[in-house]
Amino acid sequence: MNLTSKQKNAVHYLKDKTTTELLFGGGAGGGKSALGCLWLFEMCTNYPGTRWLMGRAKLKTLKETTLNTFFELASKLNLSEQFDYNSQTGIILFNNQSEILLKDLFLYPSDPEFDSLGSLEITGGFIDEANQITAKAKNMVKSRIRYKLREYDLTPKLLLTCNPSKNWVYNEFYKPYKSGTLPTYRRFIQSLLTDNKYISEHYESNLKTLDDNSKQRLLYGNWDYSNDPTAMIEFDTISNMYSNDHELKGKKYIIADVARFGSDKAVITVWDGLALINRVVFAVSATTDIQNAIHALKAKHGVGLSNIIVDEDGVGGGVVDSLHCKGFSAQRKPKNKAYYNNKTECGYKLAELAAKIWIKCELEQTEIETINQELGMLKTYEADKDGKLRILPKEKIKDLIGRSPDWLDCFIMRMWFEIHTGSYVIQ
Repeated sequence: MNLTSKQKNAVHYLKDKTTTELLFGGGAGGGKSALGCLWLFEMCTNYPGTRWLMGRAKLKTLKETTLNTFFELASKLNLSEQFDYNSQTGIILFNNQSEILLKDLFLYPSDPEFDSLGSLEITGGFIDEANQITAKAKNMVKSRIRYKLREYDLTPKLLLTCNPSKNWVYNEFYKPYKSGTLPTYRRFIQSLLTDNKYISEHYESNLKTLDDNSKQRLLYGNWDYSNDPTAMIEFDTISNMYSNDHELKGKKYIIADVARFGSDKAVITVWDGLALINRVVFAVSATTDIQNAIHALKAKHGVGLSNIIVDEDGVGGGVVDSLHCKGFSAQRKPKNKAYYNNKTECGYKLAELAAKIWIKCELEQTEIETINQELGMLKTYEADKDGKLRILPKEKIKDLIGRSPDWLDCFIMRMWFEIHTGSYVIQ
């Protein structure tokens, strides 16, 4: 088959001895699924008795989409007689005893550690729409790549495809790709509709009729846009936080998100009304470090003790006890009973006041990208169920972006004062 130049570039990395993870895509119509299927065809045909994985978040969707692409390509290449497909076992068995296993990679509560993949041994893997699975699922699949590698002198390969998404794929591939810090074992190739001259000319016209967010992502490959209907703060609102120049004269606050077990990042922020004016970040910290930093910021900015709030879950409780400041607990009862808990109420208040927030202090570019991504993770959760309003739980966010959303937690905790004191003033 004729390949696009981007697909040919991907084939190069799929055959080298250095790359072990390749992300291909970043837009609609770039030939993502076709590349994965063609690669599996070639590997199964050339290496008898090998075992490969074709995965997606949900097996049903995999069978309705990627697997159909596989069958269509097999027909065009006259390869349909080279294999049999067992729909019951989800196995494609080639005549030379190579096989492709179809796998559901969704993070189910009943299998949070993916024990179902624990005994799996594969030669390589292709995960379509990898942005829909968690980093843990990806890492588990990669850890299973070891079958007959030495026999054929193969380098372990994991091919991932996706559309732009602000989750772990963004953190591990796109962001370091843009900054030139992508490790040598990882590669990213952005393939867009305009790179695929073999696709229908009507497809671009269809994409141009989409809403702006979807068009930015799928047609233009803009990774900083999101069309997630559950997102509570629009992308443009987040972007405007850095250029808002209204004069904010309110009370000053210190908001601290302390690493739950004292081993991860801690973020301390200083606010003047709804303007973020200073921050201190610890990669690793002891409670004494947090206390000393808060004391210093309190003196420097003239913040009253009653205007300091610290996340008291985990080791943060010791900081609260030592400083005698306010403690924030996510599960505390909300002021308004319509919300699931205290954190949810504050999250909804953050969405309400997001357009009024000014991120005034100077930040590193990596901090800006982190804040943007985490604010984009403020989402409604289980909105289709009757009951109280909820936001996406912290553990769910950690699964999506591969880290704790410490900045988002600071923004959320800042809203406690708005709910209970209504303190900001805009002139």
